[in-house]
Amino acid sequence: MGDSLQFRPVNTENNASPTDLPAVDAPASETAAQAPAHVAHPKTIKSYVKRAGRTTTGQAKAFEDLGPKFLLKYAPQPLDAQAAFGREGKLILEIGFGMGEATAHIARVRPDDNFLCCEVHEPGVGALLKRIGEQELANIRILQHDAVEVIDHMLPEGCLDGIHIFFPDPWHKKKHNKRRLIQSPFVAKLVSRLKPGGYLHCATDWQPYAEQMLEVLSAEAQLANTATDAGLAGYAPKPDYRPLTKFENRGLRLGHGVWDLVFQRVAA
Repeated sequence: MGDSLQFRPVNTENNASPTDLPAVDAPASETAAQAPAHVAHPKTIKSYVKRAGRTTTGQAKAFEDLGPKFLLKYAPQPLDAQAAFGREGKLILEIGFGMGEATAHIARVRPDDNFLCCEVHEPGVGALLKRIGEQELANIRILQHDAVEVIDHMLPEGCLDGIHIFFPDPWHKKKHNKRRLIQSPFVAKLVSRLKPGGYLHCATDWQPYAEQMLEVLSAEAQLANTATDAGLAGYAPKPDYRPLTKFENRGLRLGHGVWDLVFQRVAA
């Protein structure tokens, strides 16, 4: 696997698990392109699918009223973050924000940081724009585009202060594990965009995926685990800035665990 692989997560914040959804052209997040029957492994993986979803009237109005200010156009050239946000500030990339509940909360409690958020799900983008308007948030910009292309072509090495990946699709079945977002080649790509001291924060409610995340992140030489409490077995306490979403609360009521992993890029 290398830079030709394209990955996208799905944030299942307000949706049922999409593990077995086929690759169809309707709004949402992560999947892999289906190879023809005679091809064992496709050369390129497009790891998101646009799943069915309807944009509400309120979301459509948010697109119209707020889109011109808060939606950035994808362009294969380095992003001028200061120009995009109209100010200086730490730059945090979020990959896959679902309906934007956690994103809006974090932006509100961290007003000095700038949040660059990638999502292809149109109702989710509309929902976050609506939250931006309702909560008068000024520190979010949205790219409705494949995050891998954004990373490859818009984010130079060492430009990010943090990366958030919350509840990406766990691809429960073993034969589908190869479609998971958190794999070594993609993590290496992310780490190269982090400044020394920058952090990568992942969260999942699927224990086998948490274990894979811990293994992959621990194997990356330029990352150090911030979880020092041996009793947590390498997982971090939930940072105060990350809220419990409706999806997460529902899972906790059903007895599901949630695992946070926070790693920091070491100095070169």
